[in-house]
Amino acid sequence: MNAIISLHNSVFGALEKSVAPWLMPSLARLVFAAVLFLYYWNAATTKLGEGALGFLFPSDGAYIQIFPKTVEQLGYDTSQLGTFHWIVAVAGTWAEFLLPVLIVLGLFTRLAALGMIGFVVVQSWVDVVGHGLGDKDIGAWFDRIPSALILDQRAFWVFVLLYLVMRGAGPLSIDALLGKRNTAAH
Repeated sequence: MNAIISLHNSVFGALEKSVAPWLMPSLARLVFAAVLFLYYWNAATTKLGEGALGFLFPSDGAYIQIFPKTVEQLGYDTSQLGTFHWIVAVAGTWAEFLLPVLIVLGLFTRLAALGMIGFVVVQSWVDVVGHGLGDKDIGAWFDRIPSALILDQRAFWVFVLLYLVMRGAGPLSIDALLGKRNTAAH
């Protein structure tokens, strides 16, 4: 039995030291890119207003997505919304574009992943409170049904992002290049 334990510890210890430091952060970014990048990019494009300055003037859809109950109370007349709503809609739209790009490139990855965790939490809150998702979509942990939109699916999203917050982007990233450049300068 000691031989098996020793072999196990040797093999997986070697993998942890040699492969995991570059493979795991790179895989986390790849999984994010494959699963969530286009999801957020497409969601952000629905929030852009018309024309070249659409990134400064969100569409009605942006306000409906972010402030559903408020917009409904206003009879879907988004012109009645104030500066606060505009700031949140613009910041949310920009975050949906910029944070995923930063993660995929591996630039300021820890901060971008932390920002995305906050984004997922707010998005989930809006989905539940603002859009009125029901128990089936919210789900429950430890219920043997792993397909709920909020608690199940988004837990995996946050886990991948939290991994990047804790471990960084890995060696295949702009962060790593900047780190080497910064080390060489000193």
